[in-house]
Amino acid sequence: MDILVAYDVSVTSEDGQSRLARVAKVCKNFGQRVQMSVFECRVTKAQLEDMEAKLLKIMEPEKDSLRIYTLVGGRDRCLRVHGQDKYRDFDDPLVI
Repeated sequence: MDILVAYDVSVTSEDGQSRLARVAKVCKNFGQRVQMSVFECRVTKAQLEDMEAKLLKIMEPEKDSLRIYTLVGGRDRCLRVHGQDKYRDFDDPLVI
């Protein structure tokens, strides 16, 4: 399933920058960054549950927010892009 993950982590507290970096790292392990705090991911239900559990352990609900949207029908059906799009298709081969 294709999902969109958006988060807002407060960096006004001492550990805010650290939480922000850890949240981004978890998201990067499951998908690709499309904006500063937005990731597109193609995951299984089990991977989604794993990612969500990891993110909720990091985030502080009284300071931070997390939104996960399921892109019904897939990314291509739900998306309109205006301006730069550095997205790489999940099905494209990855050359290292």
